[in-house]
Amino acid sequence: MKVLDLTRVMAGPYCTMILGDLGADVIKIEREKTGDDTRSMGPFVNGESACFMMINRNKKSMTLDLKSEKGKNIFLELAKKADVIVENFRPGVVKKLGIDYETVKALNEGIIYCSISGYGQTGPYSNKGGYDIMAQGMSGLMSMTGEPNGHPVKVGISINDISAGVTAVYSIMAAFIQKLKSSRGQFIDVSLVESGLAWSVWESAGYFGEGIVPNRTGSRHRVSAPYQAYRTKGGYVLIGGANQRSWEKFCQKVVNRPEWIDDPKYKTPKDRIENVDDLERCIEEVLVKKTTQYWVDRLDDAGVPGGPIYTYDETLNDPHILERGMVQEFDHPVAGKLKTLGIPSKLSETPGKIRKPAPLLGQHTEEILREELLLSEEDIQQLLEENIISKEPLSIQK
Repeated sequence: MKVLDLTRVMAGPYCTMILGDLGADVIKIEREKTGDDTRSMGPFVNGESACFMMINRNKKSMTLDLKSEKGKNIFLELAKKADVIVENFRPGVVKKLGIDYETVKALNEGIIYCSISGYGQTGPYSNKGGYDIMAQGMSGLMSMTGEPNGHPVKVGISINDISAGVTAVYSIMAAFIQKLKSSRGQFIDVSLVESGLAWSVWESAGYFGEGIVPNRTGSRHRVSAPYQAYRTKGGYVLIGGANQRSWEKFCQKVVNRPEWIDDPKYKTPKDRIENVDDLERCIEEVLVKKTTQYWVDRLDDAGVPGGPIYTYDETLNDPHILERGMVQEFDHPVAGKLKTLGIPSKLSETPGKIRKPAPLLGQHTEEILREELLLSEEDIQQLLEENIISKEPLSIQK
């Protein structure tokens, strides 16, 4: 799969990173001189952005002035040979640049053209700029994240950006399967708001089913208890007593309180939810006497789902995470040897692979022009002199 990547920051680059991890040939087209906005975001390693390097591996970088006629024509020549184009400009920008879906489709009927935006390409909000936090707000996620009496809180990661990237990936895959059957491409419209909203399956089910509007519940589950973080001696432990069997094993084998099983306040899942405050108090009175690890071991021995709440340094050094290959290393030409997140999907026959580090700005511009468009050295030099392309600076730390 040949992919032209016009995206920047997170949602689009996350999509194209996954495609690259799984074997696609990804050409990242960046603004001349400055490149992707993420290149100027710290922390930096020898002048290279750690954030950029994390999300732009397995790609080539080409600089191109898309506002110029020559730059546009070079892009369209590349588009003739591409399978996929991914962009996340504000709606209408690619039309103004003359590189929109209809223009490319006239040159390449098989093109799969994916546009990622805050609110989508249609609708009354389509022209609004949309970042992850606005999408978290509008999709309802912030209204139910945080402690019951606290302020709305955004999810710790940019979850709508990431969900949009994942939505774009599976949409592109589906379109590519169709293309293999029919030779025809199609246009894909992905929004941050809808991608996050689509993940709120239980919450939307509650609203459609009984008109329930979910509120903030901290770490608690809405319909299961015990299912939350509980205070221990010096920390917290997560307990997932999501069904009656787990609850009874928890009472008998973990906290040694078999009398709770027949207590009218806790007898059924409905009873436990209705008395969740009292249940939390009773459980924590027991758990605060021992450490988190003690209770994790007890839960494991009893076969009750549970675990710790890690900080990221603990997560990224956990033996299970390491054994599963979720921390890998690569060599970067400027930053040197660096660690990065591994690939979460484990395919038995065609596993993903980190084939190359994130590119330097414009690192492959001349190579692409020579090999893909067969331009001469004189042509390339002319493009450099006219600032249609650039190859410096390769490191742009502010």
